[in-house]
Amino acid sequence: MEKRVIKMAIPLLFAALMAEILAPASAVSLSKGSFEDNFDIMFSESNFKTSKDGQIWFLSLDKTSGCGFQTKQKYRFGWFSMRLKLVGGDSAGVVTAYYMCTDVEASPTRDELDFEFLGNRTGEPYLIQTNVYKNGTGGREMRHVLWFDPTEDYHTYSVLWNAHQIVFFVDRVPIRVYKNNGKPNNFFPDEKPMYLFSSIWNADDWATRGGLEKTDWKKAPFVSSYKDFSVDGCQWEDPYPACVSTTTKNWWDQEPSWHLSDSQKKDYAWVKRNLVIYDYCQDAQRYTSPMEECDLSPWE
Repeated sequence: MEKRVIKMAIPLLFAALMAEILAPASAVSLSKGSFEDNFDIMFSESNFKTSKDGQIWFLSLDKTSGCGFQTKQKYRFGWFSMRLKLVGGDSAGVVTAYYMCTDVEASPTRDELDFEFLGNRTGEPYLIQTNVYKNGTGGREMRHVLWFDPTEDYHTYSVLWNAHQIVFFVDRVPIRVYKNNGKPNNFFPDEKPMYLFSSIWNADDWATRGGLEKTDWKKAPFVSSYKDFSVDGCQWEDPYPACVSTTTKNWWDQEPSWHLSDSQKKDYAWVKRNLVIYDYCQDAQRYTSPMEECDLSPWE
């Protein structure tokens, strides 16, 4: 990919979106607070650190290991948000992941919603890859460039998940809309609860220019940082939660959240025109016929 710096004016019409985001919080689960309140370390605790006040969390990757954490609680539907600052400098081969998954061990039948941030050589833009899995099958990748340098400051990455759509947001701008067609056995993860995970790991076999650019371990450790985790969602309690309701409390499950608002549609149209660099729905070499969800309109 040729070197380019994204410096475009984005509309950022947030009035309707902010009204939705700031709607009355669900009594079921509105979570902020410390790392210990929300998360457990998945692996390599030695590669995990916090700021002195405990409000910023640092994950590092060195030649021996990466690091990751997960929520203590699993959820089915809601709004999930975190602020991240990505590895600066030469980050080729490094992937910072922020995702939801049904299973701690990533079982073969897992459902998953992914943000993956693909590092690059110094001066080249980060790529952000999103993906959707159902019952262990993915192949629904999209890739975007961003309109800012994600290594210079913290930016907010969020997922809205309900029975009608999944929307991936960057700084409250919708970059991807994945709709549910409502048919039996469709490719939409809406039945299994998910944990939320974050991790940093080495993926130089594929992440940067298809694996041509390898991780430069002389630059290690590579550090990504996190803060301001927030979830307003349905906590799952076996055998089934009683929180997906028709009341106005669960704004993320109500009709206004089943589709984009007018202002979100304008932002989404801008993203589609300027930032999308790969869409599996347009990949005729990979897929001889489009997946059925590709025919669903994100505007409705």
